[in-house]
This record gives sequence, C-alpha cells and structure tokens, in this order.
Amino acid sequence: MRLLQTSLAALALSTAGLALAAPAHADGEVNIYSYRQPDLIKPLLDEFTKETGITTNVLFLDKGLVERIQAEGANSPADVILTVDIARLTEAKEGGVTQQVKSDVINKDIPAAYRDPDGDWFGLTTRSRVVYASKERVAQNEITYEELADPKWKGKICTRDGQHSYNIGLIASMIAHHGEAEAEKWLTGLKNNLARKPDGSDRDQAKAIFAGECDLALGNSYYVGLMMTNEKEPEQKEWAAAIKVLFPNANDRGSHVNVSGMALAKNAPNKENALKLMEFLSEGTAQKIYAEQVYEYPVLPGAEPSEVVKSFGTLKPDPLPLVDIAANRKKASELVDKVGYNDGPAQ
Repeated sequence: MRLLQTSLAALALSTAGLALAAPAHADGEVNIYSYRQPDLIKPLLDEFTKETGITTNVLFLDKGLVERIQAEGANSPADVILTVDIARLTEAKEGGVTQQVKSDVINKDIPAAYRDPDGDWFGLTTRSRVVYASKERVAQNEITYEELADPKWKGKICTRDGQHSYNIGLIASMIAHHGEAEAEKWLTGLKNNLARKPDGSDRDQAKAIFAGECDLALGNSYYVGLMMTNEKEPEQKEWAAAIKVLFPNANDRGSHVNVSGMALAKNAPNKENALKLMEFLSEGTAQKIYAEQVYEYPVLPGAEPSEVVKSFGTLKPDPLPLVDIAANRKKASELVDKVGYNDGPAQ
C-alpha cells in the first residue's frame, strides 16, 4: 500500500493535471488514468464514492497515457482507463496495457456493438460529430458532410486541429465510406472552405460563429449541452444560443458517431474496486448522469438522452462499425498532412 501511495505521490510531482484525493482507508480506492476532462467525469466519480465509499484518484492526461502505463510496467498504479474515441481504446489494447474483463453486469448493460469481443474495452456513451450552424446566417436545416466541401461555403467554415482525434475519426469514416482518393478530394475541398487556420476547441468553434468569423463548424454534440447550461461561464450560453445543431446525412447513412469508453488496466493493483467502478459506469445511475449532466447519448438499452439533447433534434447514427473507423485512422492522419489541412485556406 505504501508503494502505491509513493507512486501516486511521484505522479503528482511529475505530471500536470493530476487531481489526487486522499484515500478514505487502505483498501478503499481506485486509481483512474483518464483522457476524459476532469469536469466531465467528476459527477460520476462523486456518485460512485457516495454509493460505495471507495475513493477515486484521477490522473488526467491529454496525451501519452498508454506510453505512461507501459513505462510504469508491473508497478503501475493504474486500475481503470477512461478515454474517448475508438482509436484510443484500441490503442490501449494493442499497447498491451489492458486486460480482459468478463462481467455479466457489463455485458448485460453494454450492447455487443459497443464492446471489444475479447472484453478489453467497453464503450460507455456515444456522441455525434455534428455541424454547428449560425442561426442568423444559415437558413438550411439539413446538411451532409460531403456538402462541407462545396465552394458555396468558401471562407465560412471553422474547425479545430485536423489531427485532433475527433476530426480524425470523422475523416476515417469518410475513407471507409468513399475510399481514400475521394476522401482526399473532400478534405481538400473542406480545407479550401475554411475561414481561418484550424484552432481551438469545439467550444471555440461555437464562439467563432457567435463572433461572425464563420457560419459553420464541426463539433461534438455534447458540447452544445455543456455550453447551454454553463452557469460558471455564462458567455458560453451566448455562444450556444448563436448556433443550431445540424445532424449531417440524416436523410441517408446517418451522422458519424464515436464513443467514450473504459478498460481495466493490465496490472490493476485494486482490481476488485476497479471492477466495481466499471460495473457502476455501465449501469443505470451512471448512464443517467452521462445523459443528464454530460449530455452524451447513453449506450444502455432503453436509456434516454436528456431533454436538452433531445432539443437538438433526432440523431440517426451512422451504422459504420467502430472497428472500420479505427482501421482507417492512420490513413486519415496522413491525409491531413498530405493536403496541408492545418495550414488553413490558401491565400
């Protein structure tokens, strides 16, 4: 136990973003390595501790999570990995930092389409890569991803970095649907329609629309809910009020979706507590928190999205298998560089 505490203390000194709570008692903790932003998972972890008495210690990383666990080896304090995007889930499995989980509770709650066949990872929520559109300057209420390359939108689109995992997932889906050559043409057209160099977060794209810098942007659906209800930063409510959510390809294949998910770390020192947390995250209470407070789509069958999310409209998910998205991510990343996407529009 002293070794674990020492390891976590060392992490606090060496890694920015570590939020470490003091353990309630010697065997009542679980250590989480997370790519998910702390404010998004805090309501879930607070409820888990309330129900179980188990303290949660969180190490937040924006990159290098797998490499971190690999370097720590058998003495890694990591119990549970929380992450976004199918690529990062498969990266963890392929990096050898996960272990198989066989849980009747999890398998009952999470449909097979959202879990690894071997039990190395599990999807917890889905989110759609939607189009934010200016309420004032965009009349249409329907759009396709393909249309974003139409010259009529020249100088009117904003996005974050093309290499960000959210955009790579979308580009990978375009490769899966259309082939690499057509996806390259599309990405080049999208680049030519950018209002500026890709920059900022998804929330910043909504802010740019509010400021009149662009008329359309790519963003994840749940950010709209977070902005609409942000009491700490009320200016974000103005950004959200300036946009409407368009679900691309709603009249054909459906909108691109990705997942947030979890995995059991390979050398989890608190395995029993880790499994308790994973089962908690798959069940009804946590799935409701994901829906009501994080504004994502729960994967639990029968669980409803929040009223805020329902107000965006109806999501028709693209049925493209997540493994097909993961398989095309390397090509997607290469295309971003090939077309010079992050250089922004040609002058």
